[in-house]
Amino acid sequence: MAALTIEALNALDVEDFVARLAHIYERSPWVARAVYAAAPFANVAALHAAMARVVEQAGADAQLALLCEHPELGAGATLTEASAAEQGQLGLTTLDAEEAKRFAAENRVYREVFGFPFIIAVRGQKDRRAILAALDARLRNTKEAERAIALAEVNTIARFRLEDLFGAGWTGRLTTHVLDTARGRPAAGVPLNLYRLEGEAWVHLGHFQTDADGRSASPLLEGEALRAGQYELVFDVGAWRAAAGQDGTGFYDQIPVRFRVDDPAGHYHVPLILAPFGYSTYRGS
Repeated sequence: MAALTIEALNALDVEDFVARLAHIYERSPWVARAVYAAAPFANVAALHAAMARVVEQAGADAQLALLCEHPELGAGATLTEASAAEQGQLGLTTLDAEEAKRFAAENRVYREVFGFPFIIAVRGQKDRRAILAALDARLRNTKEAERAIALAEVNTIARFRLEDLFGAGWTGRLTTHVLDTARGRPAAGVPLNLYRLEGEAWVHLGHFQTDADGRSASPLLEGEALRAGQYELVFDVGAWRAAAGQDGTGFYDQIPVRFRVDDPAGHYHVPLILAPFGYSTYRGS
């Protein structure tokens, strides 16, 4: 299909709208149908955010079903056109016998542990070895943390597919979200402070707070404001617990996460998967 414009998409009726976006989430056109009510969209980034929000609010059963629609990497299964193109970029559809055997074994272990296939945005990976390394590393995650990571990867895949559909990406930005695994829902109202290393000093760039979906309501930085360099995002979970009347229910007070931005045109998503006595974070998108 020819590249869309966001204006043309906004003008479609529901059936044509769903038909154009049905492939964005693997074999799950219900996401496109659900997001139609939120139209019109100001830009492609707003559309992606709305679709991700549909998935986040869909409930555990629908999320699991969505994860299970994804094919195992390198398994030689029947693939959708989008998945075949993505896996083909790294040669996952033409593995030799030894590689195919290793991928099959790793996929089997992962599915036995977590109950859904290993999912990673292949387009963002350097090579097949990087994918296997990520699979091995993620096997050490808790089930709650890994499910959150898998859903984030699904949203990354959706972003790449939207870029293909519309023929363009969008400007670089920095975003975050916080998931409260103790309650199985987003952590709303978590105070955040962002810093960038300027010479030998950490310069405060802004104070933020997560919204009702546990996300930054808008990018923490975007466009020219997002420069290459070292950053620190501090999650004030102690203040959040105190405000919610949960003093004494967790171990951490402030959680600093330091990371590097190498490509200012990229999307840097820094989520926090929070438990009372532990946490994890990763580079999302």
